[in-house]
Amino acid sequence: MFLEIVTPEASIFRGEVNSVTVPGVDGQFQMLNNHAPIVSLLQEGEVKFEGEVTIEEDFRDKFTAGKHKDTVLQIKGGTVEMNDNKVIILVD
Repeated sequence: MFLEIVTPEASIFRGEVNSVTVPGVDGQFQMLNNHAPIVSLLQEGEVKFEGEVTIEEDFRDKFTAGKHKDTVLQIKGGTVEMNDNKVIILVD
């Protein structure tokens, strides 16, 4: 699936991933390929995604390596939309 993470300043990540886990307002949830369409608010927490990813040098300081070969981004809140194997996350 394709993931794009957008902040007010820039699109900080665009690429193919295997899974995405987000901190929804009703709890953490994960999206995999062919997930049902969804739109959700996000609360403060971690966005985690897994796959062979390359992060642009300008934005590497925003991401950390997770425990299970995933990439982690700390967020204060935002929204997520999943449709047709494309995930767009708008973060604060």
